[in-house]
Amino acid sequence: MRPRLALVPGEPAGIGPELVVRAAQQDFDADLVIHGDAAALHRAAAALSLPLHLHRAGETPASPRSLELVEIPHPDQAAFGIPEPANAASVVAALTRAAQACLDGDCDGMVTGPVHKAAINQGGIAFTGTTGLLAAHARREVVMMLANGIVRVALLTVHMPLRAVADAITPDALDGALRIVDAALRRDFGIAEPVVAVLGLNPHAGEDGHLGREEIEVIEPTLQRLRGEGLRLVGPLPADTAFLPDKLRGFDAVLAMYHDQGLPVLKYSDFANAVNISLGLPYPRVAVDHGTALDLAGKGLADPSSLFAAIRTCARLARQRRSAA
Repeated sequence: MRPRLALVPGEPAGIGPELVVRAAQQDFDADLVIHGDAAALHRAAAALSLPLHLHRAGETPASPRSLELVEIPHPDQAAFGIPEPANAASVVAALTRAAQACLDGDCDGMVTGPVHKAAINQGGIAFTGTTGLLAAHARREVVMMLANGIVRVALLTVHMPLRAVADAITPDALDGALRIVDAALRRDFGIAEPVVAVLGLNPHAGEDGHLGREEIEVIEPTLQRLRGEGLRLVGPLPADTAFLPDKLRGFDAVLAMYHDQGLPVLKYSDFANAVNISLGLPYPRVAVDHGTALDLAGKGLADPSSLFAAIRTCARLARQRRSAA
């Protein structure tokens, strides 16, 4: 099965369009359908001195490397490195139209480039991130998981101030996140009996309550209840030793309590090939694990490794879902 993947470049003033142009030069075990602006893509191709061939559905491709395009034009052809808030609606529309294509069965999965949150909000659209947008669009609860060839790290809380994290760690939130992670590891990764390590919130996982009581009052009781239902959960573990190589070999994923607890380790281990996976959606969605890199846009210096890894990962997840259906 050769999956059909919606590919969204993201912020037109960033490196997303040129990463898509570089992807167009590669051979992937998937058919890519770009949801975006043709002019922005051709401008990026010209900046890189690389060929780019696009065709609409129903048109005869002019080249074997031609990619299908669902045209979503931007009203402002922003200069490289300078996001234009006037493009906020079209950037978001590209994401939601690609998501709808997945829901409608026209595409088997979705790969997304980086967007510029500030520019979207300045354009009058309340936006906290693509993961939240797609969750609301699909009306699903989702968990963000970042992964590379070394470790998979899921997040209980994502983009919130550190002082708010402890209050967000509730039995319901933890229960829901662990169920989503467990189900995704089984369905999307084909792991029959996944083992998930759960980090504590406090130093030394609370040190028996002397350094905080979230582990005793929230995390451990929730883990015990879910273990009784058959989930294989280890923890709560001290975060400073949970990522040691000998320990990681026994885990299929790690659930971190907050963004900067788990992601520095993952990004240090292999940032270039890391990807962002939205667990819990009705379709596979994989994103690059980096931002818009406005300072590199149009210069031909951006590393496409994360986008290539995202495409390959999304294709693999789509095939796994199809085989498990």
